Amino acid sequence: MIRLRLFGRCRIYHDPVSPVLKAPAEIGWGAMFRTIDLVTPRKLKGRELLMRTRGWWTVEPAEVLEIVEKHGTLVLGESGELMVEFADQTAVDDLTNSLSKRFGEQVLLAP
Repeated sequence: MIRLRLFGRCRIYHDPVSPVLKAPAEIGWGAMFRTIDLVTPRKLKGRELLMRTRGWWTVEPAEVLEIVEKHGTLVLGESGELMVEFADQTAVDDLTNSLSKRFGEQVLLAP
């Protein structure tokens, strides 16, 4: 198994950036007739975290997702970083080529 981080070009500074989940999302509840103090922490999945890059990256995350899922699986690393998991080096090479062909230098993979 091979894991590499997924980076996209920042729309403002043009540096390669990658989202990192710093804390679980908190989901609360609003009721019409009473107050509910229940908050449920929930970790985002890789796909959800990628979709949060909309507006931050120079490319649309849905287009990136479509290509990435053909070659690997989006996962979160131990520190919450967005990663792509591959079965072998051939899948890594195929995704790298597909991303380069479609997005040029706008979407990158790195250890």
